[in-house]
Amino acid sequence: MDWSTALLLGLGGVGIGAYGTLIGIGGGVVLIPLLLYLYPGEAPRTVTAISLAVVFLNALSGTLAYNRMKRIDFRTGIVFSLATVPGAILGVLATFYISRTAYQVIFGVLLTALSVYIFLRPTARLKISLKSSKAASRLIIDRDGANYQFSFNLGLGIAISFGVGLIAGLLGIGGGIIHVPAMVNVLGFPAHVATATSQFILVITTFSGGVTHLLAGSLVGAWTRVIVLGAGVTAGAQLGARLSTRLGGAAIVRLLAAALLLVGLRLIMTV
Repeated sequence: MDWSTALLLGLGGVGIGAYGTLIGIGGGVVLIPLLLYLYPGEAPRTVTAISLAVVFLNALSGTLAYNRMKRIDFRTGIVFSLATVPGAILGVLATFYISRTAYQVIFGVLLTALSVYIFLRPTARLKISLKSSKAASRLIIDRDGANYQFSFNLGLGIAISFGVGLIAGLLGIGGGIIHVPAMVNVLGFPAHVATATSQFILVITTFSGGVTHLLAGSLVGAWTRVIVLGAGVTAGAQLGARLSTRLGGAAIVRLLAAALLLVGLRLIMTV
């Protein structure tokens, strides 16, 4: 690897880590296009393996930062993480039976429309959270004394998490890009808690995927890139967590809407 490529990967990692941690998506949405641009001849499984390893480091660094801020809902994060696993397995299996092209177009259009809705109404909550005896209440008090008290339908949250895993397995994207807007606009999580908890969830999901690729040998010859990008995202994640203290919930959700739009258009244009 020459110094110019190493510099580009390192700086790119800082930006990806900051942005991904700020909105709770890990950064894979931005990282994969960068890797495809720099290494057009690389095998898809190697690109995916690099992305998962780097996003894991990003999510881990972000989780440590948000933990110091006391913004993570660990109880909910563990439950939602477990719910994504069977969905992800079914999503991978579904790729053998569903037309990827048709699904990409439909899902791309839905994501694009959702991004516009969220950008225009960042604090609006969709009225589909049904009453249930499984309602859960949380009280999160962060390091600065900010009080986040909220209730949500736990059963609906588990169902959404299963669906997030299904979509992630089917499309090969990180679940945070769907999980965060669902947590904010459907379940009613405060944006700061949703992004912090999403980072924790990503640690678990990307670790399992990363270990699978590691055992399969997908990272052979790619460790230099992982190390350079990993150093960048680790630093960037700390920056992103700090930036989150300076932005209101609506601003964070609008940044998430921009990421949703990027994914939606990318799915449509790569058909």
